[in-house]
Amino acid sequence: MELLIHPFNLKLRNTFKTAHSQRDVQKSFVVELKDNGHSGYGEVTINTYFGILEDAIIEGLDKAKNAIEDYQFTTPEKLHDYLLNEVKIASFPLCAIDEAAYDLYGKIKNQPTRNYIGADNGNEIMTDYTIGIASIDEMVEKMKAMPWPIYKIKLGTKEDIDIVKALREHTEAIFRIDANCGWTAEETIENSKALKELGVEFIEQPLDPADWEGMKKVFEHSVLPVVADESCMVEGDVDKCEGYFHGINIKLTKCGGITAGRRMIANARSKGMQVMAGCMTESTVGISAVTQLAPLLDYIDADGSLLITNDPATGVTFDNGKIIYSEKPGNGVSLD
Repeated sequence: MELLIHPFNLKLRNTFKTAHSQRDVQKSFVVELKDNGHSGYGEVTINTYFGILEDAIIEGLDKAKNAIEDYQFTTPEKLHDYLLNEVKIASFPLCAIDEAAYDLYGKIKNQPTRNYIGADNGNEIMTDYTIGIASIDEMVEKMKAMPWPIYKIKLGTKEDIDIVKALREHTEAIFRIDANCGWTAEETIENSKALKELGVEFIEQPLDPADWEGMKKVFEHSVLPVVADESCMVEGDVDKCEGYFHGINIKLTKCGGITAGRRMIANARSKGMQVMAGCMTESTVGISAVTQLAPLLDYIDADGSLLITNDPATGVTFDNGKIIYSEKPGNGVSLD
């Protein structure tokens, strides 16, 4: 097998601000796996909040590149476990390789990834569209510029309820709230009451991931469901979240790709938890990978490619929130 690395600077349509960071450009690496005359594509982005910088990603990908030169590719799952357990590749670079392996396998077998993983059950869910933190007027204008049936609203300011009230005046869309660790337990419980009245569906990661005592209070007293994000990074975290969150948000980049994500879905389902999958600010390469899981989920946040202006790939698209899959096999990705 051959592994190639394609770096990109993804330019954002608007400054993307959360409770703990902001950016105008997202550094991304697209991995290309070549075998049997086919190419599969996966993606990883740097993440300063989690300390995942360019050097670490390149180091991991180079290590994997050397390890798979003579590797006999059979299935994505076997490649994932080889790289994770024997080569010791970290989750962020492993995600890009794993996504590329599913895309490659599907192209070799001439079938979509979602069929291969049993995600062809006819369950259709729609992606939300994210409104990053800005002034209230700016957030209203961002929403008006992108009419959408479901919005994910980033909060973590002193004006949070006023923001949601202002947005609600201009749409009847479903709202989902992502506080990005910006609230206390008491704030979350109190905010949940007002937010429920404003048509909010759930609250994502309101507290610092270290505050398990606070999350227990929130879990017991919030009038809205709470979904783990920063508290649920990798496979082992699903067990920790039981009894503290009503659901989990799986990020393929954090957990190590589709293989790990599938196991997290199965574990969460066995515990009666809701399951969401999210994205970073990624191109169509990463978004086409995560949407293969959509029929297995309750919610999906797959708007990364909608937030950038220089997408280097084609694949999955969206029609007013509805996922439109590419007719190509694998993840359906082509790199321009």
